[in-house]
Amino acid sequence: VRIFQLAAAVVVGVSVLCLKSSSPQESAGWNHSQVVGGKVKKPGKRGRKPAKIDLKAKLERSRQSARECRARKKLRYQYLEELVSSRERAICALREELEMYKQWCMAMDQGKIPSEIKALLTGEEQGKAQQNSAKLTKAGKTEPNSGNP
Repeated sequence: VRIFQLAAAVVVGVSVLCLKSSSPQESAGWNHSQVVGGKVKKPGKRGRKPAKIDLKAKLERSRQSARECRARKKLRYQYLEELVSSRERAICALREELEMYKQWCMAMDQGKIPSEIKALLTGEEQGKAQQNSAKLTKAGKTEPNSGNP
């Protein structure tokens, strides 16, 4: 019984000594672990090791990336400029059309019918006449006995 008590006292004493001497300065000699964020990290065991990148290669990659970025930016600005110019052309065309319609309305207010409107009306009337004749011919072909008894 006495031996067990002695052995237990030695074990407890050693663990107390270990707890008391667990300062970073004392533990640096025999234990290389670090406490980061409450977790013990052991270097060299796991994780990704920092790559030893050649400085010249890193600078060249950075330059290449900058060149590509400038090229993409240039293409984006060219696209936007083309888009703006096409929209400006469309706006100009619509303004001209609006001005034409205004002139037609002013002429009609004075009792004059512009020749363009006459052409449009006669073109529409001819189109309607052609559509009606086409409908009649289709109806005549599908119902041959309906017209004459």
